[in-house]
Amino acid sequence: MEAIFLGTTGWYDTPQGSTVCTLLRTKKYDIVLDAGYGLNRLERYVDGGGPVYLFLSHFHLDHIVGLHTLVKFKRIKRLTICAGAGARRILGAFINKPFTVPLAALPYQVKVLELPAEAKKLPFSVSTLPLEHADPVLGFRFRLDGKIVTYCTDTGYCPNALKLARGADLLITECSHLPGEANPGWPHFNPETAARLAAEAGAGRLILTHFSADRYPRPADRAAGLRVARRTFPGAAAARDGLRFKF
Repeated sequence: MEAIFLGTTGWYDTPQGSTVCTLLRTKKYDIVLDAGYGLNRLERYVDGGGPVYLFLSHFHLDHIVGLHTLVKFKRIKRLTICAGAGARRILGAFINKPFTVPLAALPYQVKVLELPAEAKKLPFSVSTLPLEHADPVLGFRFRLDGKIVTYCTDTGYCPNALKLARGADLLITECSHLPGEANPGWPHFNPETAARLAAEAGAGRLILTHFSADRYPRPADRAAGLRVARRTFPGAAAARDGLRFKF
């Protein structure tokens, strides 16, 4: 299995990266985590040989703005978009005129599933739990190719994040806040809390992504955050656009 980081920035694109999007390449499926503007790079890695599943953690713009680029994909044959309650209504409005090409007019078949209610319709195992944020957000735990991958973004440290991360071979979390920074009214991880989650969960590897555009404007800022995370969890890494991680 391989994780490919197509976008690693939160809030808005910067010279350090596009807004957040990650591709999990498995034996049978291409699984995309969030749809920031990094989504526009998807066709570099997806050949259309199998179905594509796109999981949206929530509907903040930096996680869905890349949906505007769905119309350009020529190799995809089937796309299933999985998101929280109300997804059909929200995406039906957002992926539509006057904002972009409507879902029904895309050059391939698209289906929307609402989670967790319709998770059993998927051909692989995924668990979802609500995380701690200013608006509803879901964390995901996948069982794929005999491995566990957990994805938690736009959240503060919370019990559900720990449940999802337990024993994960790969834990992907956001890192929006700077070391030592916290804001109870706008919950996000900083490097310390992400590393604490990985350590307490017994995760194999931790990769930090969704670095806030204004707080991490330079590669050196991400490197400094990573050094802090490694004090608690030595197996941490900092994502950058284009990073490929096989496990």
